[in-house]
Amino acid sequence: MVELLNILSLVCLLLGSFCNLIAGIGIFFFPDLYTRMHAAGITDSLGTGLIIVGLMLLSGWDSALGKLFLILVFALITSPTISFILANSAKQAELQSESSEGQAAEEAGEISSSKR
Repeated sequence: MVELLNILSLVCLLLGSFCNLIAGIGIFFFPDLYTRMHAAGITDSLGTGLIIVGLMLLSGWDSALGKLFLILVFALITSPTISFILANSAKQAELQSESSEGQAAEEAGEISSSKR
């Protein structure tokens, strides 16, 4: 039974680390705020949750389990909330994504070329 918990814990820790690594790569390589925020927001919650669950499996039935559970609940509540607030603030500031700027430029070019 102990071996099974250790293996499950290792799998959770590795998958969580991989998700957080993918989130970090996405932040650097995606072109605009919205795609970066999507990459970081989704995978960050999953990665953090998996890492904490892996630690919970290793901790056993002591006070650390309760603390890790509270950290997990806090992380799963705050991460999506922060992503929503960031997206909402960007929308209210009328921040355009690069793809929508390109579409607007193409539409403007079509309009100006049709007027000729």
